[in-house]
Amino acid sequence: MLARGTGIAVWRQVAEILETGIADGEWRAGGRLPTEAEMALRFGVNRHTVRQAIKDLVERGLVRSVQGSGTFVEAPPLAYPIAERTRFSDIVMAQAREPSGRLISATREVANPAVGAALELAAGAEVIRLETVRAADGVPISWALSAFPAARFADVAESFATTSSFTAAFRAAGVADYVRAFTRIGARNADAIDAERLEIALGRPVIEIEGVNTDLDGRPIQWARARFAGDRVRVTVG
Repeated sequence: MLARGTGIAVWRQVAEILETGIADGEWRAGGRLPTEAEMALRFGVNRHTVRQAIKDLVERGLVRSVQGSGTFVEAPPLAYPIAERTRFSDIVMAQAREPSGRLISATREVANPAVGAALELAAGAEVIRLETVRAADGVPISWALSAFPAARFADVAESFATTSSFTAAFRAAGVADYVRAFTRIGARNADAIDAERLEIALGRPVIEIEGVNTDLDGRPIQWARARFAGDRVRVTVG
């Protein structure tokens, strides 16, 4: 029940009730909350009050709002170890969740100096540049900008679009195994692109991981800069 005249804003009381319901399992991870109209009727408030409560929960990483679909309870953070062999799909499946991937864009272009150096390419060499989103149980975990030597991985975009897996794309190009050679980790607040692709509120914490993968002969095969929704992962290094 809501307590009127207590000095505690009504929207905050609604948010606290919803938070308690999530903690008690009334709405489980991945589950959809009632609609604004249903909650307004349940609590005897207007929809604006409900929106304020939902906004508070979104900003605290407890729920996510998907335009046209509703508001959903966030799953527990995904344990994400960064090691010599970091494989997104394996990490997600090991935690009984379903991995998926989406190709946003693919272009063939001349590598900029920084990416060319990371991939040990000659000046003027071309790369395949991909933008991708990776998800667990349909919830976006990261989005990434990646570059691959075009001479070696001309079909990487088609392979990823078909399999949602870079490991499978490398295997299709004749690279049976690969390792992480370099990792740099930072943090930032989500900008508009991060918010859209990760389906998080603007300004939420984002973990940025830049890295280079090489084949077992030490030749660089991928440079990537990925941004992870900070509330959805717990990154470890080792």
